[in-house]
Amino acid sequence: MPDGAVRATNHSLGKPQEACGVVGIWGKDTSVPAASLCYLGLYALQHRGQESAGIVTFDGNKMWLGKGPGLVPEVFDQDSLNELPGFAGIGHVRLSTEADRHVINTQPLWVRSSFGSLAIAQNGSLVNGRELRQQLLERGTVLQTNTDSEVILNLIAQSGENDLPAAVAKTLELIRGAYALVILSEDMLLAAKDPWGNRPLCLGKLGEGYMVASESCAIANLGGEFLREVKPGELVALDVAGYHTYSLKPSEKQALCAFEHIYFARPDSCIGGKNAYLVRKAIGQELARETMARADVVIGAPDSGVSPALGFAEATGLPFEIGVIKNRYVGRTFLQPTQAGRQLAVRIKLNPVVDVLQGKRVAVVDDSIVRGTTSGKLIALLREAGAREVHMYVASPPYRYPCLYGIEPSSKSELVARGRTLEELRRLIEADSLHYISVEGLVRALGIPKDELCLACFTGEYPIGAN
Repeated sequence: MPDGAVRATNHSLGKPQEACGVVGIWGKDTSVPAASLCYLGLYALQHRGQESAGIVTFDGNKMWLGKGPGLVPEVFDQDSLNELPGFAGIGHVRLSTEADRHVINTQPLWVRSSFGSLAIAQNGSLVNGRELRQQLLERGTVLQTNTDSEVILNLIAQSGENDLPAAVAKTLELIRGAYALVILSEDMLLAAKDPWGNRPLCLGKLGEGYMVASESCAIANLGGEFLREVKPGELVALDVAGYHTYSLKPSEKQALCAFEHIYFARPDSCIGGKNAYLVRKAIGQELARETMARADVVIGAPDSGVSPALGFAEATGLPFEIGVIKNRYVGRTFLQPTQAGRQLAVRIKLNPVVDVLQGKRVAVVDDSIVRGTTSGKLIALLREAGAREVHMYVASPPYRYPCLYGIEPSSKSELVARGRTLEELRRLIEADSLHYISVEGLVRALGIPKDELCLACFTGEYPIGAN
């Protein structure tokens, strides 16, 4: 990628961004290499990170590593996959925070230790990572990356335990935050979810072997059998004997990230026992019940607003239409230095269907408003296409507080709803009206008790603590 270029992801479109996706394979059928399985699993998880991809495999004698910047099919081709032999492997896709955007932080990380070769990949963020890093440095530990994963690897290596699962379990008692981990050794693959259940992780059967992945869609993509979600605080071991739980230490309070259902998860995935697409439709229905529909037609903001828009249309009895077409072949884009250039970039990505919009009162449903830039540009585009009125309906409460658990944006200054009234926001994005679902309405639609959710970005109440 040229210097100064950025990938055309939802990050550049003003959406909250999941940090990573992970996959782990412990196979027995060597006719299908683990690298190929990891590749397909990561392909299904591409929405969770578009900046870099990596795979580590184990062939019974040694580990093999391949990783680099870019989308999964840009980093790996058949030749590079052939250079990663083995029956076991872990993979990672990443969209790093601004401070960590450097190739050295690309995962998985692979080291040699007293436990033999170890590789790790992580989704999430530790709230005590900085403190643990400082403790390691004071002990003389040499660190190369800015990742929590390297901190975790060093804590495992310095645990004083002779047994790897015991070393990992001891390390899990030291770290605090939101995480899903996969750790590959020469004897087993270990997977762990944080005690609050904030980050998703699931377990599946794949032929005669087993796999773990951030989302169930990755298991389905490989033709595997979804078994269950990894439990909060659970450490699972996959090895030649199958799989078993090594330890289970959940927190007294659960805190599943609500944004998994609002936006992050692929629509065909199940998170917290619920299908993401159906939950999004229910959110749209609840949003319609809470607000007054002032429209002739309902459209969804491409693509994440489509599912709640369908539910909104069903609940109101208004027709649902495709009002904007998203160009899926834009690929990479560049930061535009001028307003005219930025407007042109929007037109390249989004094209209005004039015959659907002209002269109509349009209800546009989107999953969230974070920075506000996308909403304003979309509304302007609809007006230019002839929409008589544009009413914005948002399938999440106002996003006012930064996430501390590995999701961008993590800065208060980037959150357009912070410190602004609803009317000020409406004027800013130039909508005829602006409506958000309430926190209570969102909880009803999710069908998960409020005290089992992380709603910190809406309420400012951080269940796992702050860093």
